[in-house]
Formats: sequence, C-alpha cells, structure tokens
Amino acid sequence: MSDYITHVKDEDFEAQVLQSETPVLLDFWAEWCGPCKSIAPMLDDIARDYAGRLKVAKINIDENQKTPRAYGIRGIPTLMVFKGGKVEATQIGAVGKSQLTQMIDKAI
Repeated sequence: MSDYITHVKDEDFEAQVLQSETPVLLDFWAEWCGPCKSIAPMLDDIARDYAGRLKVAKINIDENQKTPRAYGIRGIPTLMVFKGGKVEATQIGAVGKSQLTQMIDKAI
C-alpha cells in the first residue's frame, strides 16, 4: 500500500472526504476487481504528483457498503473528485493517466 493513499471507511468518510480542506480523489474498489488492481499504480503516481493539492483515497465497497450505496455506485472502479463536500467529477471504469489527470485538473 502507498504512503500517499488514505484508506477510508464508512465511519470516517465524512471527516476524511467531505470535510477535507483539500480536494479528494476517491476510488471505489474491491479486492476481486481486476481493473481496480490495474489502476492502483497509476493512483499511487497521481497521489505523489498531486501531493499537497489533492488527497487520494480508496474505499473498499465490500467492507463499506453505506457510502457506495449513498453515491449510487454500480460499477467499479469508480473514481470521484470531491471538493468542498460535493462531487465535482466522476469517472467510471479504468482509464489512462492522462484522461484521469485531465478530469482532476478540471475539478480542482
């Protein structure tokens, strides 16, 4: 696991994501999800590249079912950028780093 990525649970979602001073890229993922595993190294890179400007967090949908349900998550990986407690951008499915950084740059 990366030192740059925060692991969020339903219990601390509000404090870690919605009340964050910094915009948050939240990855909804699961252990069994191949595409989720394939984008993990890219998320590490993004967490390093955007350190101080963006918090990268992951929430396991199998262990935490309340938050994904609240945001209508139907497919994973789903990546959402939260800013000021609101969803600014959403990407469903695995994408390349340039496409994801474009989404992040527009949202933050």
